[in-house]
Amino acid sequence: MRQRLSLSRAARLVGVARSAAAQELGAFLARALQSVLGETAAPTALAVMDDMLRVMSAHVVVHPSRHEFFVDGADTILDAALRSGLALNYGCSNGNCGLCKVRVVSGQVQKVRHHDYVLSEAERQQGYTLMCSHTAVGDLVIEALESAEPGDIPAQQIPARVKAVQPLGDELMLLQLQTPRANRLRFLAGQNLTLTAGEASAQLPIASCPCDDRNLQFHVARNAQDGFAQQVFGSLKAGDSVALFGPWGDFVLRADSPRPIVFIACDTGFAPIKSLLEHAMALESAERLHLYWLAAQSTGHYLANLCRSWAEALDNFTYVPVAAEQCDALELVRRIGADHADLNRFDIYLAGPEAFIHAATTALREQGFPETQLSAAIF
Repeated sequence: MRQRLSLSRAARLVGVARSAAAQELGAFLARALQSVLGETAAPTALAVMDDMLRVMSAHVVVHPSRHEFFVDGADTILDAALRSGLALNYGCSNGNCGLCKVRVVSGQVQKVRHHDYVLSEAERQQGYTLMCSHTAVGDLVIEALESAEPGDIPAQQIPARVKAVQPLGDELMLLQLQTPRANRLRFLAGQNLTLTAGEASAQLPIASCPCDDRNLQFHVARNAQDGFAQQVFGSLKAGDSVALFGPWGDFVLRADSPRPIVFIACDTGFAPIKSLLEHAMALESAERLHLYWLAAQSTGHYLANLCRSWAEALDNFTYVPVAAEQCDALELVRRIGADHADLNRFDIYLAGPEAFIHAATTALREQGFPETQLSAAIF
């Protein structure tokens, strides 16, 4: 990643340069390049390009986890970390609360956004900075808190707006919500939220990645007994208010596991699986990712094109759609076992209706699959 200079990075720098903070960054970059171009001995073209790339794309190491990510152009450290799938500690993401405060162990940062939070003199002397308001200039090592468990994420109440309501089929809707810019949702992939519109509420799995914590997706099935679902299929429209409360649940990724992963979804159990998959792709930690999606309802494989696009774009991802008339949960487990001779070297995540989860987990346990490598959630 450090050895390519894209037009998109340059465009971002041009846009940010219109602000006072970015003008400071521009001056810093100019000084960095001058240190190369102004040397007595003429630098080679390769040396100049190498130094430019170091300025444009910074490598960041997080202590004590040793997680790594890259900051491109004038992106903030926080935004770059979230896009890389890391769950670093933060709050408002707008420079007000100070929860994204980290200590810079080595390297330099540059302010690119205004912040109202004031670091104490002692904190400044110790090298603390706000991730939401600064970018990395050159390689960086920081000390930062990370959220590894559901208990690390506080419950939040956030007023969101409907961004879009789009059909995924006759019986299923994609509900897209957007949080305020200064009050984004912290959550782990695979968790749920309580959504309230008017007098109706529902608890639904988040179907999007934590790497985009403002834009949240939900797959809502038609249900005459569910007042919230009736609103989604009826009166709810872009711009309407929806209150968020949560997140809930412990169906989350084992982010530090080195094992390849098998994801098994049944029907709309694909919603939390999609969140986990996108998080795993952002982390780039798993050697292989396999998705088996069993469709028993009329909605079918409602995002099959997305899954196929992943399979075409990623060398380490495979997608296997399965129709209910072809096999049930027990037959699906047998099929997965036949596809992978040593299934016990995988982590497995299952999500779907209760009957499916019970049958699939029972079949895996009867085959001696390790309990500690199995996660299941009923949706």
